[in-house]
Amino acid sequence: MKKLDVSKHEREIIEDAIKHWQEQSLLDAEKAKVLQANLDDKGFEWGMLARYAFWIALASLIFSVVSLFSDGYLSDLVERFYETPNVVFCLGFAAIAVFFYALGFRNKANNPDKNFSNETLMLAGAFATAASIGFLGQILDRNENHYTLMFLLSILIYGVLAVKIKSKLLWVFTLVALGIWFATETAYHSNWGFKFWGMNYPLRFTIFGALLTAFAYFIQPKLKSIDYFQSTSFVVGLLYSMIALWLLSIFGNYSDFDKWSSVRQYEIFYWGLLGIGVSLGLAIYGMKTKDHAARDIGFVFFILNLYTRFVEYLWDNINRTIFFLLLAVSFWFVGRWAESIWKKKPGV
Repeated sequence: MKKLDVSKHEREIIEDAIKHWQEQSLLDAEKAKVLQANLDDKGFEWGMLARYAFWIALASLIFSVVSLFSDGYLSDLVERFYETPNVVFCLGFAAIAVFFYALGFRNKANNPDKNFSNETLMLAGAFATAASIGFLGQILDRNENHYTLMFLLSILIYGVLAVKIKSKLLWVFTLVALGIWFATETAYHSNWGFKFWGMNYPLRFTIFGALLTAFAYFIQPKLKSIDYFQSTSFVVGLLYSMIALWLLSIFGNYSDFDKWSSVRQYEIFYWGLLGIGVSLGLAIYGMKTKDHAARDIGFVFFILNLYTRFVEYLWDNINRTIFFLLLAVSFWFVGRWAESIWKKKPGV
């Protein structure tokens, strides 16, 4: 009989579970011994090595491009082609994108289990697509500065490819491109100002993220073509909203730095209160429904909002020694609280 390969940490969890079931008379000693004997220590973590290797390969590729432009000789060489038409770069990056996508499709068809290599190829294709669309924007919209149609094109490309090969990474690119389109579209209609319909960027993205989260929660599960990405959309929508709401709690709905500088933080306290309330509600919802993503995001932003308020209101008002002492004590209590939640055993 084939044994189950587990890491040391996984073995400890499984053995604790078996012991608990024995104590609750849900499992007899003989069956418990059979189950423990079926566990085998996992060897070297090749999967983790593969993931890190592909990440390092991608980072090295980016650094190589940066080095290309920072090297003196190569910079001179690039400058000689400065007058090269944008259409050449556009088509060149498009060809590179097609090349990587073709490799990704072929690799996925032949080796569907090699997720890391497949995702890396698609990621390279996504970067090349972004570059190609950027040069296409230079060609078509050079005098108009209205690039939103280009972002819509990137959303279409990433979305179709993500659905075609069921790539959550490309779906993330789709949602990021959607966010960039939203930002540029609203900026274009406000004459490239910081406010649109009386809302600055943080307030706009708080609403945008909330709408994306609602779409993922209520509508996306009903759409068969994209229900596979429901959890991804839900997490990205929450991150859009919570990051924007946190920034809103700091800067308020101001678009002018001078006006914001003259405002005392207590005058925009209600945004901070809203951020604390939403993040705490999200954490409680996640704990009650066993939604780990909602719980973790809510918990992180609840702590972030609390400590942001802590710094805003106490940094200039109390002695530094007392400030850091209070900070240390509060983090200790936070650690104890987190430990009591994450380490609590079922049935205890």
